[in-house]
Amino acid sequence: MPEIADAGRTWVLSGPTSSYALHLTEAHELVHLHWGPRIALADAEALAALPWSERGASFESPLDGREEYPVEGGPRFVRPALSVRTDERRGTEWTFEAHERDGDELRLRFRDAGLAVTLHYRMRGDVVERWTTLRNEGEQPLELLRADSATWTLPERDDWRLSQLHGRWAAESRLARTPLGHGETVIGSRRGHTGHQHLPWVALDTDATEERGEVYGCALGWSGSWRIAVARLPDARVQITGGAGYDDSGLLRLTAGESFATPVFAGLWSDAGFGGASRAWHAYQRAHVVPDAERDRPVLFNSWEATYFDISEEQQATLARRAAAIGVELFVVDDGWFGARTGDHAGLGDWQPNPDRFPNGLKPLADYVRALGMQFGIWVEPEMVNPDSDLYRAHPDWVQFQPGRKRTEFRNQLMLNLAREDVQEYLWEQLDGLLSSAPIDYVKWDFNRCFTDAGWPDDPYPQRLWVDHVRALYGLLDRLRAAHPGVAFESCSGGGGRVDLGIMSRTDQVWTSDNTDPLDRLDIQHGFSQIHPARVMAAWVTDSPNTQLNGRVSSLRFRFVSAMAGVLGVGGDLAEWSEEELAEARRWVDCYKDIRTLVQQGDLYRLRPPGGRLSAVQYVLGDETVVLAWLQAQRFGEPVPALRLRGLDPTASYECRETGEIHRGAVLLHHGMRTGLRGDLDATVIRLRRI
Repeated sequence: MPEIADAGRTWVLSGPTSSYALHLTEAHELVHLHWGPRIALADAEALAALPWSERGASFESPLDGREEYPVEGGPRFVRPALSVRTDERRGTEWTFEAHERDGDELRLRFRDAGLAVTLHYRMRGDVVERWTTLRNEGEQPLELLRADSATWTLPERDDWRLSQLHGRWAAESRLARTPLGHGETVIGSRRGHTGHQHLPWVALDTDATEERGEVYGCALGWSGSWRIAVARLPDARVQITGGAGYDDSGLLRLTAGESFATPVFAGLWSDAGFGGASRAWHAYQRAHVVPDAERDRPVLFNSWEATYFDISEEQQATLARRAAAIGVELFVVDDGWFGARTGDHAGLGDWQPNPDRFPNGLKPLADYVRALGMQFGIWVEPEMVNPDSDLYRAHPDWVQFQPGRKRTEFRNQLMLNLAREDVQEYLWEQLDGLLSSAPIDYVKWDFNRCFTDAGWPDDPYPQRLWVDHVRALYGLLDRLRAAHPGVAFESCSGGGGRVDLGIMSRTDQVWTSDNTDPLDRLDIQHGFSQIHPARVMAAWVTDSPNTQLNGRVSSLRFRFVSAMAGVLGVGGDLAEWSEEELAEARRWVDCYKDIRTLVQQGDLYRLRPPGGRLSAVQYVLGDETVVLAWLQAQRFGEPVPALRLRGLDPTASYECRETGEIHRGAVLLHHGMRTGLRGDLDATVIRLRRI
């Protein structure tokens, strides 16, 4: 159970294995004391009593690298987390007012004239959640140029190494580990959404392995533009500062009485290596972030790659029958069901069923799908509009645009200005009406372009749309979930372009990547698993050869086992699958249902990373474990490498369900001999139960 200990000016938050400590000096300077192994309050007080360094005289600041939340102004030279401007002055000169404890939350209150600043801390297991609230309690407006959620301070160490997840469309979440250089490393998104280029997560270590060593990690819960700066300071300390917005040109203007709560910036210390850190992140998200995470996600079929825009009620019904026959539990109609949507050039914004394709609306198809024993889902892209749409013709001023400038189109679409209240109300009426019109169980919420012409000509502070768009998105999702509690939501953004703790707190799963090639997916899923659990990672089995990206040919076996590492889906054209393929697919779907709870709720062990001859992951839950393994290349008749399993009781015996063999303790599996891995792009599933 998390604990908060305090001695008036020193506070310690403790989880099962770690502690976080901070101290307020007599000069009202809030300094960081400790983040790492669990300590007592007396230890923190002893750290607070240590003398400060005065090196560098007027060329260095004793505050730099020590402050909990550096503000702009005064004797500071590090990147400020808070930058505020009024008509008279810029910067912050605050004083401490009080501290409060509310259950497992610690609040520290400061004031600078009319600006009230509250720093929030909450321990969830070994994850520390931090965020900041800013309120204008004066009479004059003030401008938040920058308002980061938190600054994290790491101890003095040599040879820090930085881990991050980078990529692009169809190549998201690729793990990179590099030495941390002097100065700053900055990652983020200036695109208006989380972005395919970086996930808002970093980890730092010096010598950690997959299962041993200290790892510090930070993850931001924000679905708009964001920035995380990792600074290696001259004295070998490291500070990590992050929050909403990419630059310092202006975030929000607060008039009298207005406030802004930053997104959560969560931090985790682990001494169990990268794997231990991942398992702690996964447990945190299942317990405190993802809605209804204790419920396993169903096997879905999505119609996109089978039909693209050329859809009809009869055709979808044919696919639904085939999907039900292989054991699918959720049937999803993708793009093309609404308005004049016969291609990507028209219809976005007009969220009524196309009368030619669905003459009686969606309800007859949804009822038919339900009668087949499946749930029914639908695709939407509410934040976008096509110029060729009834909505745009009626309200051309509802999009983001700069006066006198060309309105940039991507995929023949523009971005609605969701910060406008009239746009919010329109979308609420459209989506609430849609979800009330038929028995819809699931919504795939897409977002297929970035901000470009982010203007709002009629607003006195138009740059607020970068923040208020995201706040409105969250509000709309919250309102829809409250009105339709039985509906599940998936976050999609051309694949993995909107994956973060903020959107995950409002959706049931995320679309990991538009890249469904099963071999590429192993790298994408390996990176994704560094921070996010399999319970939210949607993965599809699509057709071979992969006509979308690379033309690669792969077996149905390899495609299924690759997708079974997350939330299994099928996206191939089932109307073209042979009876033999459908029968094999049914066997794999049954296999997945048998191991689903293990995969979605279990502890993940990454046994071998992608890129070598063999890669494998293992999930452990209670007395059961399952291994998914992929043979990627075999040369010169070399034997398949053995795997030593982890996370098992070394004193117990385990029975292999595939072979009937009994293993003792840390099981060593030779896949080639026991499960028939024979060549390139082969895969297997191995299940063991404690006896």
